[in-house]
Amino acid sequence: MSTDVMNKKTSKKPNLRGVAVTGAGPGRPKGALNKTTRSVKEAIEYAAKGLGGADRMIAWAKEDAANERAFWASIYPKLLPLQVSGDPDNPIAFTEIIRKIVK
Repeated sequence: MSTDVMNKKTSKKPNLRGVAVTGAGPGRPKGALNKTTRSVKEAIEYAAKGLGGADRMIAWAKEDAANERAFWASIYPKLLPLQVSGDPDNPIAFTEIIRKIVK
Protein backbone atom coordinates (compact mmCIF):
# COMPACT_ATOMS: atom_id res chain seq x y z
CA MET A 1 0.00 0.00 0.00
CA SER A 2 1.35 3.39 -0.92
CA THR A 3 2.30 5.48 2.13
CA ASP A 4 1.57 8.78 0.38
CA VAL A 5 -2.11 7.78 0.05
CA MET A 6 -2.21 6.91 3.74
CA ASN A 7 -0.49 10.13 4.93
CA LYS A 8 -2.52 12.68 2.96
CA LYS A 9 -5.12 14.49 5.00
CA THR A 10 -8.09 14.32 2.72
CA SER A 11 -11.68 13.21 2.71
CA LYS A 12 -10.68 10.44 0.33
CA LYS A 13 -10.12 7.15 2.09
CA PRO A 14 -8.00 4.35 0.63
CA ASN A 15 -9.78 1.12 -0.12
CA LEU A 16 -8.22 -2.28 0.57
CA ARG A 17 -6.01 -2.04 -2.51
CA GLY A 18 -4.56 1.32 -1.47
CA VAL A 19 -6.38 3.28 -4.16
CA ALA A 20 -8.12 6.42 -3.00
CA VAL A 21 -11.89 6.20 -3.17
CA THR A 22 -13.25 9.47 -4.49
CA GLY A 23 -16.90 8.92 -3.68
CA ALA A 24 -19.86 6.68 -4.05
CA GLY A 25 -20.74 5.29 -7.43
CA PRO A 26 -24.12 5.73 -9.03
CA GLY A 27 -25.61 3.03 -6.79
CA ARG A 28 -28.77 1.13 -7.45
CA PRO A 29 -31.44 2.84 -9.56
CA LYS A 30 -34.42 4.20 -7.65
CA GLY A 31 -36.97 1.47 -7.03
CA ALA A 32 -34.60 -1.40 -7.89
CA LEU A 33 -34.88 -4.37 -5.56
CA ASN A 34 -31.89 -5.98 -3.92
CA LYS A 35 -31.15 -9.62 -4.81
CA THR A 36 -32.77 -11.07 -1.69
CA THR A 37 -36.01 -9.13 -2.07
CA ARG A 38 -36.19 -9.94 -5.76
CA SER A 39 -35.59 -13.68 -5.21
CA VAL A 40 -38.16 -13.87 -2.39
CA LYS A 41 -40.77 -12.15 -4.54
CA GLU A 42 -40.00 -14.53 -7.41
CA ALA A 43 -40.37 -17.53 -5.07
CA ILE A 44 -43.74 -16.27 -3.80
CA GLU A 45 -44.91 -15.67 -7.37
CA TYR A 46 -43.83 -19.21 -8.35
CA ALA A 47 -45.69 -20.69 -5.36
CA ALA A 48 -48.81 -18.67 -6.15
CA LYS A 49 -48.81 -19.96 -9.74
CA GLY A 50 -48.35 -23.51 -8.46
CA LEU A 51 -51.31 -23.12 -6.12
CA GLY A 52 -53.63 -22.02 -8.92
CA GLY A 53 -52.75 -18.36 -9.37
CA ALA A 54 -55.41 -15.68 -9.63
CA ASP A 55 -58.25 -18.14 -10.33
CA ARG A 56 -57.52 -20.04 -7.11
CA MET A 57 -57.28 -16.80 -5.12
CA ILE A 58 -60.70 -15.75 -6.42
CA ALA A 59 -62.15 -19.13 -5.48
CA TRP A 60 -60.56 -18.88 -2.01
CA ALA A 61 -61.98 -15.40 -1.44
CA LYS A 62 -65.46 -16.59 -2.45
CA GLU A 63 -65.33 -19.66 -0.17
CA ASP A 64 -65.97 -17.66 2.99
CA ALA A 65 -66.82 -14.07 3.89
CA ALA A 66 -63.82 -14.04 6.27
CA ASN A 67 -61.53 -14.88 3.33
CA GLU A 68 -62.94 -12.03 1.29
CA ARG A 69 -62.47 -9.65 4.23
CA ALA A 70 -58.86 -10.87 4.55
CA PHE A 71 -58.32 -10.22 0.85
CA TRP A 72 -59.64 -6.66 0.97
CA ALA A 73 -58.11 -5.81 4.36
CA SER A 74 -54.68 -7.47 4.12
CA ILE A 75 -53.78 -8.52 0.59
CA TYR A 76 -55.19 -5.84 -1.72
CA PRO A 77 -53.81 -2.82 0.23
CA LYS A 78 -50.27 -4.10 -0.45
CA LEU A 79 -50.80 -3.09 -4.09
CA LEU A 80 -51.67 0.51 -3.22
CA PRO A 81 -48.92 3.15 -3.24
CA LEU A 82 -47.57 4.13 0.16
CA GLN A 83 -47.68 7.82 -0.69
CA VAL A 84 -49.83 9.70 -3.11
CA SER A 85 -48.17 12.69 -4.68
CA GLY A 86 -49.81 15.27 -6.85
CA ASP A 87 -48.69 17.53 -9.64
CA PRO A 88 -47.37 20.81 -8.16
CA ASP A 89 -48.43 22.66 -11.32
CA ASN A 90 -52.01 21.30 -11.07
CA PRO A 91 -52.93 21.00 -7.38
CA ILE A 92 -56.14 19.25 -6.45
CA ALA A 93 -58.92 21.77 -5.86
CA PHE A 94 -61.02 21.32 -2.74
CA THR A 95 -64.55 22.65 -2.38
CA GLU A 96 -66.08 23.26 1.02
CA ILE A 97 -69.71 22.22 1.31
CA ILE A 98 -71.64 23.45 4.32
CA ARG A 99 -75.05 21.98 5.05
CA LYS A 100 -77.43 23.85 7.28
CA ILE A 101 -80.75 22.64 8.55
CA VAL A 102 -83.35 25.33 7.99
CA LYS A 103 -86.81 25.21 9.57
